[in-house]
Order: sequence, then structure tokens, then C-alpha cells
Amino acid sequence: MMEWFQELTSFQKTYWVLAGISTFMFLLVLISTIIGAETDDIGDVDAEIDADTGAGFQFFTFKNLVAFFAIFGWSGIASIDAGNSKGITIIISIVCGLIMMFIMAALFYYISKLTSSGTLKMQNALNSIGEVYLTVGANRSKTGKIQIKIQGSLRELEALTDHNEDLKQGKVIKVVEVTNNGILIIQPQN
Repeated sequence: MMEWFQELTSFQKTYWVLAGISTFMFLLVLISTIIGAETDDIGDVDAEIDADTGAGFQFFTFKNLVAFFAIFGWSGIASIDAGNSKGITIIISIVCGLIMMFIMAALFYYISKLTSSGTLKMQNALNSIGEVYLTVGANRSKTGKIQIKIQGSLRELEALTDHNEDLKQGKVIKVVEVTNNGILIIQPQN
């Protein structure tokens, strides 16, 4: 192995060293991502360079730079093996590395758009139809509970009514208002 490496030109050695180190780092990043290691454990290495706090299109991140150098090295080795000149090899390597950085940045950008905060927005309950789970007292005399589908999941929430009669378990209701403290105001549905 050492004989093979020593026979290479310094230009080829540079590409092999870059490809080897960056591929090893890429594998470490990939494995840590798969097992769920948080980047906070090793510091925020994927912060945007311009310190934007949004989840914008992050081009210069640690992961993207590792991917750039891995592809830069391997495409350079392939270009050298194809018999291209040093100048063409460098151009091909840089272009391939930048394309990989762009692909990685776009991938993480669109993946970040798929996440949801999980925060329940009570205003989304307005005009929804549900069912009384625990009796709701007439004229806001007693808080009860209803089951209602909000934001794609079935929830059990506190409710009051302005209706003149108690709303018993199993009664179909409609949400007509949301109070400032998040209690739903309901009315029976005919």
C-alpha cells in the first residue's frame, strides 16, 4: 500500500488524502445522523455563517463542506484516472463539489420544511364538529370536556356552553368561540 502511495505524484496524493479524510468524516457525520446524535453535543457546527436565526437555505455548513471535499476528492481522482490535465481536473472537482453542496443544502432545506412545531393552535378548532366527553354545564355553569379533531389528531379539550341545558356525554357539538385562556365555547349541533 505504501509503495502504491509513494509512486503517486504530489497532485494525485493531494486528491487521495482529501478524498480519504473527507470520506471518513462524511461517514462519521452519516453514522451520527442515523443514530440520532445531536449536533448540540459537539457544538452548533451547522449554524449559518451569516448568523441568520431562521431555517433558511444553509449553504455553508459543516455537513456541506464535508460533502464538498469528499466529492471534490473523488471526482478529482476520477478525472486524473481519465487522463485530464491538472487544470481540467481542478475545474471538474470544484464544479462537482459545488453541485454536491447545493444538493445537500436543498435537501436539508426541504426536509426542514416538512417538520411541524406540534403546537396546538386553539383557533383551528373554530367551526369544528365534535362530541361531548364529560357533561358541559348549561350557561357556562360547569366546565366539561369534548373530543374534537384538530390539526389532524383527536383531542380532549375543556369546553363551556351558553346553551340553556346541560350537554350530556355523546351529544354532537360545534365549536363557536375560543376564549383567551383556551377554553372552547360550544353549542349543540342538530
